[in-house]
Amino acid sequence: MFIGRRSELSLLTKRIDHVTRTGSGLAVALRGRRQVGKSRLVQELCDRSGLPYLYFTAVKGASISESTTQFLAALTESDLPNDRALLPAVPPAGGWGDMLRLLAGVLPDRPSVVVLDEVPWLTEQDDTFDGHLQVVWDRLLSHRPVLLLLLGSDLHMMQRLTAYDRPFYGRADTLVLGPLNLAESAAATGLTGSDAVDAHLITGGLPGVLLRWPTGTPAETHVRDECADPSSPLFVVPEQSLASEFPNPDVARRVVEAVGGDARAFTTIASAAGGRDGQVSSGTLSPLLRQLTDDKQVLASDQPLSISSGKPALYRVADSNLRLYLAILRDVHNLTRRGRPDAGFSLFRNRWISWRGRAVEPLVRASLEEAAIAGSLPWPETQVVGGWWNRQFNPEINLVGADRAPVATRILFCGSLKWLGTPFDAHDLQRLREGARQVPGFDPAGTGLVVVSRSGADLPPGAVDAVWGPDDLVGVWPG
Repeated sequence: MFIGRRSELSLLTKRIDHVTRTGSGLAVALRGRRQVGKSRLVQELCDRSGLPYLYFTAVKGASISESTTQFLAALTESDLPNDRALLPAVPPAGGWGDMLRLLAGVLPDRPSVVVLDEVPWLTEQDDTFDGHLQVVWDRLLSHRPVLLLLLGSDLHMMQRLTAYDRPFYGRADTLVLGPLNLAESAAATGLTGSDAVDAHLITGGLPGVLLRWPTGTPAETHVRDECADPSSPLFVVPEQSLASEFPNPDVARRVVEAVGGDARAFTTIASAAGGRDGQVSSGTLSPLLRQLTDDKQVLASDQPLSISSGKPALYRVADSNLRLYLAILRDVHNLTRRGRPDAGFSLFRNRWISWRGRAVEPLVRASLEEAAIAGSLPWPETQVVGGWWNRQFNPEINLVGADRAPVATRILFCGSLKWLGTPFDAHDLQRLREGARQVPGFDPAGTGLVVVSRSGADLPPGAVDAVWGPDDLVGVWPG
């Protein structure tokens, strides 16, 4: 089953149309985290296009000789070669340079697709790979009707592939593939409303986890059933992601685990990630956090949003599936491996409600931003939705809508998020009003109030400007 990805398929299909119309080649560098569905998307594109194609996946740790041998075998078995008699029995001795020239020589005269999956592993094997690719692209491939798709899960290395100081700079369009959105997760699981939100938080919108979800099964029921299976994707996918990103138990991994354990601020992360010698030093932690947010994009950093700059920044694990694993599912998995699925599920239930209340915040903010883009909010000037807090975290305002970030010129609304089993009531509203007054830029006469609640609102008419529930969050996303 293939769910969603309509916009991504449309973008890639436009590239095929260009290749068909002009007879010249195009290259696209497609990057995204593991299990986000890059390979599945590209395979769907190849199947729908009806064009001859070659799909080659690199093997981590293989030698140049092994990789070119595997590539030649994939090329021979594909429907791509114009004349199979031109293919040798063994790969050329010149490595990837000669192998890519051979590829160019056997391409058909009609449009075709060439997919190189896990390109970072090819650059690990041969640090001249992108140089060879650039030469062959410029001289041969770009003059043929071929769409070249370069895929990779190592986000930093894929960014480097097309960076200005690298040989392939300016030769490939870039496309970043994120997880499925909330509406797509709802469609994949057959759930609606708060159940769909729960499923999205648990799976992180990762297709490899979502497509194992029995249709219409509520979150707690599914987790209970999976607790009996130590090989469940709920456990294995984030575990493998962590192992591939951080194969060694170094400081970077300890920092990610600390953030996953709800250490959000710089000082608490430094303490939680410390070892026998004490907390991690500022000189070590600062560049690590930049690397983990900017390069690897494992972490996300949130700044307080208002008309003045504020501190501190708060960090979170960007992928909610990995975030849940570090906070809860890793301990559940350990119990499952020991043959204690009931104890594992009890542990999950004890921690789930509290974890969910915090983890849903970035999803709600993203949904409100999507609503602003679609014109579904009363404040069309809204460009960004964040939160606000001071150094004492008293108060901490869940939702702030503004015209820009991180320092706005206008605060359009402030809001509160209540993701519990009880409605948002007058006491909650009083706390929101008192807290919102402290947000720099809040205007009692002009700034709106928004409530997002899992269980509705028990408020008099007109008490706030907008009340959103789970169905509203799901419905704002394109399906």
